[in-house]
Amino acid sequence: MNIPILEMNNIVKSYPGVIALNKVSLNFFEGEVHAIVGENGAGKSTLIKVISGAVHPESGSIVYQGIEYSHLSLYEAKMKGIEVVYQEFSLIESLSVAENIFLGDKVGNFFSFKNIVAQAEVLFRKYNIDIDVRQKVSELSPAQMQLTEIVKAVSKSAKVLVLDEPSAPLSIAETNKMYEIIKEVKKNGTTIIYISHRLEEIFKISDRVTVLRDGILISTLPIIEVTRKKMIEMMVGRKVREDYPIRKIKYDDIALEVKNMSGNGVKDISFSLRKGEILGVAGLMGSGRTEMAMAIYGGAKKDKGEIFINGEKVLINSPHRAIYYGMGLIPEDRKRTGCFLEKTIQFNLSIASIRNLSNGFFVDKKREIKQSKYYSDLLNIKTPSLNQVVRNLSGGNQQKVVVGKTLGAQSRIIIFDEPTRGIDVGAKMEIYELMNQLADEGNSILMISSDLVELIGMSDRIMVLSEGKLMGELYRKDFSQTKIIDMASGNN
Repeated sequence: MNIPILEMNNIVKSYPGVIALNKVSLNFFEGEVHAIVGENGAGKSTLIKVISGAVHPESGSIVYQGIEYSHLSLYEAKMKGIEVVYQEFSLIESLSVAENIFLGDKVGNFFSFKNIVAQAEVLFRKYNIDIDVRQKVSELSPAQMQLTEIVKAVSKSAKVLVLDEPSAPLSIAETNKMYEIIKEVKKNGTTIIYISHRLEEIFKISDRVTVLRDGILISTLPIIEVTRKKMIEMMVGRKVREDYPIRKIKYDDIALEVKNMSGNGVKDISFSLRKGEILGVAGLMGSGRTEMAMAIYGGAKKDKGEIFINGEKVLINSPHRAIYYGMGLIPEDRKRTGCFLEKTIQFNLSIASIRNLSNGFFVDKKREIKQSKYYSDLLNIKTPSLNQVVRNLSGGNQQKVVVGKTLGAQSRIIIFDEPTRGIDVGAKMEIYELMNQLADEGNSILMISSDLVELIGMSDRIMVLSEGKLMGELYRKDFSQTKIIDMASGNN
């Protein structure tokens, strides 16, 4: 591991109002897993876009396989063996899994769907991934999409494989499968550049780690020389609490009750959620957690069952009705379903409550700006202006926009689906403290998470799903990762 396959020399890249990368220099060796860490907005995404040719630096150079370039184009990077799995899915949803895997590749002399299906099945079997490759991507869960993206990237025999938050939508079992893929391609000499906010992953699979902060390279070190505490302090430039914020649990009346609900992949689900409670939802991929949330919220059809809010039976057959009854959803895929990426922060923070901000047919702009500024300040959204387009924000700030949009609609029952996916340790603490504050104010929170440590740290109770069925509930005194995994595997 002593031959740099890729070097970045004094890379500078700026956007309006911010220097994303400020004279960043680092190298990557053949056959290593090199982690890149930093808070949201540290420059990680810009760095990998420079590597992939998606953006061109203003100055500096790139040395790849001994040849110096001022920049690479997307085509050049791909042809030279650089593959990137971004946070945003790049699959074509109208095509099958198999067609996406081999899109743009020559597979035989003539196109044969049967042929590409057979080859795709070989790939998925090799990595022990159970996905029907004939299935359209639009029918996959986010976790299945992510695994498909990873298999697609490694199928190209990449020399450099960049993985940007690859485990974010994955459960423990799927993450372990991803580790096996990384181990296999590393053994073949591929360089893996690994970006993640889950620090335990960094220590598990990395050889070296580079820390970025505010576009500046703070340090590159062998992973064996770094402690978790030291890494976090380098990332944020200050000491940060990592424990979960403590609060006194004060149960109140039942806010939400679901009785015998079936449909959208779940079967005969019954549970209650009290005012002031954080109820965690655990389960493996395909367990029905998100499907249950969508059925409750009116985003998917229910075949049977009843929903009661504050003791009153209600009909929720659309998200509009859910919002009417004071229910909000922060979805697991914030980019696709949580916010309007091409719209401004102000638009996003006010859209869900636009009727309350209107005088007849017209929006009261003063009230809209006031509300948007209130939630922007409350959630500490880092932006030069409320007119900033949401796509330009970091992942953590995008998540805060989704939360603000939901709070702006005066939601009292809030479903958080993977609330801290893809956000840094500092932003996570802010989200946790906000959730506790909401619960302390008498709001009810249903929290779905693939992170068992997070569930155990934040929940008052945890309900566990397996294959669409409720396997049971655990109270805080009975919490344990082993018990949750056992129940999620179908044992109760």
